[in-house]
Amino acid sequence: MTPQSEEELAGMIAGATGPLAVQGGGTRGFAGAGEVLCSAGLAGITLYEPGALTLVAGAGTPVPEIEAALAAEHQRLAFEPMDHRALLGTTGTPTIGGVMAANVSGPRRIAVGAARDFALGVRFVDGSGRIVKNGGRVMKNVTGYDLVKLMCGSFGTLGVLSEISMKVLPAPETEASLVIGTDRADHAVAALSRALGSPFEVTGAAFLPNRGAVVRIEGFETSVAYRLGALEGILGGFGEIERLNADASQTLWRGVRDVRPFVDRDGDVWRVSVKPGDAPRIVAALPEGADFMLDWGGGLIWVLCAAGTDLRAKIAPFAGHATLVRADADVRARLGVFQPEAPALAALTQGVRARFDPRGVLNGGGVKAA
Repeated sequence: MTPQSEEELAGMIAGATGPLAVQGGGTRGFAGAGEVLCSAGLAGITLYEPGALTLVAGAGTPVPEIEAALAAEHQRLAFEPMDHRALLGTTGTPTIGGVMAANVSGPRRIAVGAARDFALGVRFVDGSGRIVKNGGRVMKNVTGYDLVKLMCGSFGTLGVLSEISMKVLPAPETEASLVIGTDRADHAVAALSRALGSPFEVTGAAFLPNRGAVVRIEGFETSVAYRLGALEGILGGFGEIERLNADASQTLWRGVRDVRPFVDRDGDVWRVSVKPGDAPRIVAALPEGADFMLDWGGGLIWVLCAAGTDLRAKIAPFAGHATLVRADADVRARLGVFQPEAPALAALTQGVRARFDPRGVLNGGGVKAA
């Protein structure tokens, strides 16, 4: 089912007699059980005010369409959403509704925040077929409950997004990166922490074991040059440093954003979110033969390991959560896509879902799906 309007979407959900699998562009590889309900028909930019840094679009609007409109005004989606297609081997086109529903946020999250931090307002249809509006189209809007944040990251279990209002930001004049030559996770995290703790406005901090620790600087050309030099001064003790110009820097960070090192390689892919200081210990506990890369200064660990490996058990105990991003259906069913919740939190989650989807029709009745 592909509704062409919000009213049609509401009618389809209200009339559903079985579970619905909510889907945007289909780029994440799988959805919940049931009949596919695709939001791709709810597309189009309905309002864009560059001077006010705001954009409103239907949930099914392709992300490239939004990025092209922003680029024409020298603006961007600052939270740098990942494109999953290469990693997951999927087709289709990512939609802004899918990005917000999964809170998809890239390397720049450490500097500017997550996708949910740029959502000003949403319209959605809940599991009863009711049309709900929350938030607004301006940045100063704090009336009522913040359902905007609740919907971002709910993976279609609370409602189907129909429209999103977003804050956008100016694109920088240029960017550059520094690569610190180290192959040790502990040294890399220490270097990245030093850079992030500096006053030089780092907008990317990653570690690629076969390349080194990488930090990104963005802004006006003269400012970028000054800050690069200053960072070289405080990071020189961690290893040899290589400078990357704007083109090389953009290429590298697209690879980090889309987890390119794991593309076309066999095995399951996990996304582990932890405190940056815990990353070296967790990396040391990875099963033999596993590969990894770090983002967010060590707070995000991408892991490639043998198919069927229970990574959560291998690295336990740890404070954080491990999400199974790529695996076959049997492994997902056996291990679960998301980190199991503590009983009290699980009860709260189910209570919220029951309020928004009392019939349990959205994404398999609240069965978590990516």
